[in-house]
Amino acid sequence: MSQTQRAVVLVSGGMDSAVVLALAREQGLECHALSVAYGQRHSSELEASRRVAAMLGAREHKTVQVDLRSIGGSALTADIDVPADGGAGIPVTYVPARNTIMLSIALGWAEVLGAQDIYCGVNAVDYSGYPDCRPEFVAAFERLANLATKAGVEGHALRVHAPLMRLGKADIVREGLRLGVDFAQTVSCYQADDDGRACAHCDACRLRADGFAAAGVADPTRYR
Repeated sequence: MSQTQRAVVLVSGGMDSAVVLALAREQGLECHALSVAYGQRHSSELEASRRVAAMLGAREHKTVQVDLRSIGGSALTADIDVPADGGAGIPVTYVPARNTIMLSIALGWAEVLGAQDIYCGVNAVDYSGYPDCRPEFVAAFERLANLATKAGVEGHALRVHAPLMRLGKADIVREGLRLGVDFAQTVSCYQADDDGRACAHCDACRLRADGFAAAGVADPTRYR
């Protein structure tokens, strides 16, 4: 398989990134799944990411360690309570620079692999209001990727894909079912327990449950 057919896909273990991996595989790409252990409190997502990568046929799956807990600043990386809903403005579950860091690691691995495509599951419709989930951010990062790399400078354009950007959660559910994604294997909750069981109260749980309800599909999420 030629190098141009490879892709790095960010896989968190949640439902959105699982659908993105399935979409990239449907396009015939050799997918190299990347997860980041950044000190998040919901570490059961990392176990889910391994299940998702295996289930959806990733060529390989790599987990990179980055200690964002050392700087804190988020309910996911510090001793701050996860709210029952997002509230007004940018919620406390926003992790400073998380998507920038994850995409940067994906960019480095893509250049090593000779891959020109990076896939991520960011979404600007049914999401929590994070600034690094907007189309402007993805477009800006793609420009940076082509300025900052040997591949980009030498004319091997790097592309950053966010195929779920304009989809609501119900549409993501439907697309995942079309692609054969087993959503029971995914974990979205911000404070899932060690067994991956969800709290049913946080913003991520609410958005996920609303998506299944709007799609008219039974919610396979395991709640504690």
